[in-house]
Amino acid sequence: MRIVAMGSSSTAGLGNVVAYPARLELYLRKHFKDDAHLDIRIDVSNRGKGGEDAPQEVARFNDDIFADNPSLVLWQVGTNAVFRKEQFDFDNVVEKIVEGLNLLRDRPTMDVILIDPQYVTAMLFDDNAELSEKMIEAIRTAARDAKVNLFQRWALMRHWHVYNNASFEQLLAPDDELKLHQSDWSTMQVARTLRSAILTATGTIQKCPCLITT
Repeated sequence: MRIVAMGSSSTAGLGNVVAYPARLELYLRKHFKDDAHLDIRIDVSNRGKGGEDAPQEVARFNDDIFADNPSLVLWQVGTNAVFRKEQFDFDNVVEKIVEGLNLLRDRPTMDVILIDPQYVTAMLFDDNAELSEKMIEAIRTAARDAKVNLFQRWALMRHWHVYNNASFEQLLAPDDELKLHQSDWSTMQVARTLRSAILTATGTIQKCPCLITT
């Protein structure tokens, strides 16, 4: 089974933090290896590029997604439209998210999970908090309208911070002056929860609350 992970630096990985696609591949391979009744090989291809958002990512779909003909596409999107708002037109990014989902939906052999932004300090600075919430809602609407799955990374990490007392120091990568990138711990937890969401879709485990399914 081939999975392609499309996105920006959250997908590509940064510094000494192991990116979520590599962790996800490891967790899924272990699950299916431990089940003697299953003979499934999992390959997760990392197609993340730092600094990009939907306009650049959709332009890479042919080469970086469709050429691989994956069974599942994970698309992490929306962060840079907020964090680098001077470089991106918000409405254009949302339009490109919709366009990208329509292109993916036209490939009936591919399942899709859309992943919204990370809940970190940089996304809450000044007017970024309001823009972040606007992006979260736009992504939710786009996923609903396209009838694709939505992995709620923002809500998941916010829950850790608000209800589980996880500090931003715990959520953020050490020495990240941008206050944008996830720590090794939070990346690991996201990958584990995403693993559970995918296994939920296969009927292997009980429902994962962080995944809104079609």
